[in-house]
Amino acid sequence: MLLLFALAIFLSQSLLVIFGGIVFGALLDGGARLLGRVVPLGRTWCVAIVLALALMAVIWIARFAGSQIAVQAAELPATIEGQYYLALEWLRGHGLNVTAVDLRSMAREAMGGMSQVTAVVGGLIGAVTTLFLILVLGIYFALEPRLYRRGVGWFLPVDRRDHFEGTARAMGAALRRLLFGRVIGMSVEGLFTWAMLEAYSVPMAALLGIITALLAFLPNIGAPISGAIMILVGFSGGMEMGLYTMFVYLIVHLIDGYVIVPMIARKTVDLPPALVLAAQLILGVLFGILGLALADPLVAMLKIWLEREAARNRVLPPGTQVPPEADTDPAGALHA
Repeated sequence: MLLLFALAIFLSQSLLVIFGGIVFGALLDGGARLLGRVVPLGRTWCVAIVLALALMAVIWIARFAGSQIAVQAAELPATIEGQYYLALEWLRGHGLNVTAVDLRSMAREAMGGMSQVTAVVGGLIGAVTTLFLILVLGIYFALEPRLYRRGVGWFLPVDRRDHFEGTARAMGAALRRLLFGRVIGMSVEGLFTWAMLEAYSVPMAALLGIITALLAFLPNIGAPISGAIMILVGFSGGMEMGLYTMFVYLIVHLIDGYVIVPMIARKTVDLPPALVLAAQLILGVLFGILGLALADPLVAMLKIWLEREAARNRVLPPGTQVPPEADTDPAGALHA
């Protein structure tokens, strides 16, 4: 057990990349299942159609909005830097003698744990290779999920394989619903942000909508980052525009916290926010942005596995005398 634990630590980066492939495969699997309910095609064709639709969406964004977004992306750093110095002047005017060097050193110390992790997960070649591996693994997993699930089950004793099969199915269903809800949340928040900012003629509305949509994949952490960027850009157009962007961020946050997150939790696994945030901090320090992105699905899968193991351990062998005070409710085992 000690050798296996040491091997898992040694291979942790590669295992995280494999888990990333599983997450992407679950996303493709969910899309293929939805498509299969409408069109009577095999799994291979359904997965291929989902991939083609995703590729067409990326090409459409790059073709019709790529130039505009590229110009806005080039203007964003200068806008944020200008608001940064305006904030310094405001602090000095209120008696706080803060310099740019002080804030930079504070930010550097706050992000010190992140900056120390410079190795990209997945090997020496870089983030492109890691992303490519995740995409390839996800496609293979989505094409033949039963093959790989059965292959892992072969490593277990015969009497544990049925339990593993049920656990793997429960994990797959929860992961598909979690990712489906996350994609819906990203789309709603991104489109709503773009429409609200565009209606008030806020600069870089399309880029801010894309940033909000992408960061919505990171619960607890993504919303404050996208909100800070949005508000900084808003105040570059004046006080009224800045207050309007704060209002938009508040509405988006309320939609995410009171509509999207409860909807996802009801259909998947209700995770405590502090537990997810702690996992994000730990995996973010260890593995960077990939750890942040996969922390939520990983915690959900671990919770399902622990609940299934707790339920299995509560099942007593035939002929065993159950004490009168023992709780034999199977549902209670899931909440123990």
